[in-house]
Amino acid sequence: MSENREEKNVVVNFLAGLGLGALIGAATALLLAPKSGSETRQDLANAAEEIKTKMNKLVEDVSAYSEEAIKKSKELLETTKSKVQTAIDAGKQAMARKREETAGEEAGEESPAG
Repeated sequence: MSENREEKNVVVNFLAGLGLGALIGAATALLLAPKSGSETRQDLANAAEEIKTKMNKLVEDVSAYSEEAIKKSKELLETTKSKVQTAIDAGKQAMARKREETAGEEAGEESPAG
């Protein structure tokens, strides 16, 4: 559970950094453009709204991807666990058969030959 929380924190921090970088880049570009103050403010507002929309979409996509990856990882873990348990059981059965064979051979050697 803790790993899942850490993974989400990494994703959230990455997205926050990405959004902040995009916002700073857009703001810098708009502020350096030769436009009037009102045009620049409107452009900044539009850019901020566009970035917000894109970031929300990105968060949704990453969240869906993360959930799917976690689901597939759990399924793979269960499949692997089942295969390992089957192999362990087969190994135990083989060992039991070998013990029986060995015990039978030893018992046959101890009995007097007739």
